[in-house]
Amino acid sequence: MATLFLFSPKKQEVNFYEKYIYLYGYISISFILLTQLSRIDGHFNPKIIISLFILIWVNDTMAYVVGKSMGKTKLFESVSPKKTIEGFVGGLTFSILISILLAQYYVAQPILSWIIIALIVGVFGTMGDLIESKFKRIAGVKDSGRIMPGHGGILDRLDSIIFAGPFVFLFYQILNYVS
Repeated sequence: MATLFLFSPKKQEVNFYEKYIYLYGYISISFILLTQLSRIDGHFNPKIIISLFILIWVNDTMAYVVGKSMGKTKLFESVSPKKTIEGFVGGLTFSILISILLAQYYVAQPILSWIIIALIVGVFGTMGDLIESKFKRIAGVKDSGRIMPGHGGILDRLDSIIFAGPFVFLFYQILNYVS
């Protein structure tokens, strides 16, 4: 559904009720699932959420650095003209490297699981960023709020976690079901 939203025509009208459906469905449910990640192993483990935030920050930061320094091929120019494929691959690569360190030295969970989580964060975090950019383009605004003007708003700081968090939760659910 998110992919369909990204590829749909630019000019979309969002009525009053759809705005609230997006608010509750996109943001609220994501944060509810995100809070459940800390209890995924049957006991409280905040290191999972902290590690997830670290992976997202590494992905976003390194995608920017690599994209700025060597990015040439646009990722999705109609929605976010500055994002590049090179930046996406760079962010994903550094996220995988950091996930190995986090798995081994911080959360003490299997390295393969955290490499998969890094892939989920890289792919779905970028999709979340693109979807949030499309929301802003539809609304015709540069910032998603007044809390952090000039930085895209508070939603722009949380867009990756909002979208990637439920997929990481789903991964843990599948992992626990299979094992």
